[in-house]
Amino acid sequence: MNQKSKFTISTTHLIMLSFLLAILLGAVLLSLPISAADGQATPFVDALFTATTATCVTGLVVVPTATSWSLFGHIVILILIQLGGLGIITVLAGITLTLNRKMGIGRSILLQDAFNLDTLFGLGAFVKKVIIGTFIVEGIGALAYMTVFVPQFGARGIWISVFTSVSAFCNAGIDIIGENSMIDYATNPAINAITCVLIVVGGLGYIVWWDLIRVFRDRKKGNPLRHLTLHSKIVLSATAVLIFGGALLIALFEWNNPQTIGNMSVFDKLQTSVFQSITTRTAGFATVPQENLSNPSAFVSLLLMFIGGSPVGTAGGIKTVTIVVLFAAALVVVRQKGEQVNMFDRSITRQAVSKAVGVCCMSFGIMFVSTVLLSAVTDASALDVVYETVSATATVGLTRNLTPSLNTLGKLIITATMYLGRVGPISLMIAFNLRKKRPSIISNPVETISVG
Repeated sequence: MNQKSKFTISTTHLIMLSFLLAILLGAVLLSLPISAADGQATPFVDALFTATTATCVTGLVVVPTATSWSLFGHIVILILIQLGGLGIITVLAGITLTLNRKMGIGRSILLQDAFNLDTLFGLGAFVKKVIIGTFIVEGIGALAYMTVFVPQFGARGIWISVFTSVSAFCNAGIDIIGENSMIDYATNPAINAITCVLIVVGGLGYIVWWDLIRVFRDRKKGNPLRHLTLHSKIVLSATAVLIFGGALLIALFEWNNPQTIGNMSVFDKLQTSVFQSITTRTAGFATVPQENLSNPSAFVSLLLMFIGGSPVGTAGGIKTVTIVVLFAAALVVVRQKGEQVNMFDRSITRQAVSKAVGVCCMSFGIMFVSTVLLSAVTDASALDVVYETVSATATVGLTRNLTPSLNTLGKLIITATMYLGRVGPISLMIAFNLRKKRPSIISNPVETISVG
């Protein structure tokens, strides 16, 4: 009997492959002389690093973005940022819908996996709302930036505003303002406010957007926030705690540090602390030199970077919902209140808890391996190396001035880390699980072990 062997590729592999192809294409374009400001071909390793940091919306750069690339290079980088923020699969689906073509079941499943959704219903409408909503927010952000950048840079300020708005919303942290990122605007309330709003809105996730619109549109009696889904309640609560808790700790530890905010006014100290707390949530813009932070502030920033933003958004990290579910599950064990994890009068499924554990462990594994490898090829301090690898794993883009000094091996290690961090821990676990086993109807005997 003849059996036809048929090669199949999973949706997870397709998502990972789409990012890889976008990175490689971007690297080729950026390595061309037309992409460089001086008209000379850029070394492919540097072009690959830049294409990866843009597509993975990370923000770590080995060469200054503002002065190293031509207008063509900046356009390529901006397109990669937009593709990375929305997701390549989302953009392709949007093009399909624009051409008035129906999405097949295959592309619908791809989108379901890309957005980590639990249903195929209404995906076409969801994609349309995501793309339209993204362009509206980025457009408003660009117009707001123009009030500052056009008076300062003239007509060039329009392009700077558009680039910065897209980068901020996508939590990329790449700018073309100058070589100092946003350090020159540390005490500018308008730039701080616009950037923070774009970062937070992008990091909340599209699911929360539509949920907030729904409850305020329905105008139900009482507090409308009570009618939010459990997911939105967790995201909004965790976001508020992380932003204000992080800002409070950073202000406390940096208040008298003359190398960061010590010489600022009280208002400027507070707004700079809030910005640092928000930008560590995978945005990557810097208004204070990260290498000048005190050790306590650096460790607070590490925690905020590792957590990151929220699911189905533009931010990276293990996500707010993941850390909240893990914390809630730990409390159940500590308080010995059964096995069910409850929040906001709702129960969390065991599958969600298991997934949270998997995401956290896989992310930590990527970070640990990257830290060990980078430590082996650089003489930098342990704190600087960990800061670099956590920033790359969580696609943040903040550095303690280590990125520009990386050697070739270091650049390749961080490039791989950014890619693995962007495609996601769950995608990696599925991709590496090549052996497909049928579920067994026979259970193994249960035996008690000692834990902790």
